[in-house]
Order: sequence, then structure tokens, then C-alpha cells
Amino acid sequence: MSFDPPAPDLKKIIAAWETWERGEEQPGKTIAILKTAGLDVVLRDLVARGWSPVSQ
Repeated sequence: MSFDPPAPDLKKIIAAWETWERGEEQPGKTIAILKTAGLDVVLRDLVARGWSPVSQ
């Protein structure tokens, strides 16, 4: 039996980041949430599409 991870959950990623920014969560817990929510998949997809950040 193979395991297919669920699709990234962008709402969960954003919520985890915002909770951390407000100081309501520890960095380690935030990283764990970002990992299980699929942030790595999102970042790899952005790189594969040639996305690059714009300076603000």
C-alpha cells in the first residue's frame, strides 16, 4: 500500500505563519505545522515554475 500525501493546505500555512508572527506559537511548533501543511510542496512548485520574489 502506498501513501499519497494530501495536497498543500494554503489556509493552514498562512494561519500558522500569522499565529507565529503574533507571538502566539513557538518556532518549532510553527515549523511542524508548516511542514505537515505542505509548505515544502508549495515552495518546490514555485521554483519549478520559475517564480522569484520581487523586492519591495
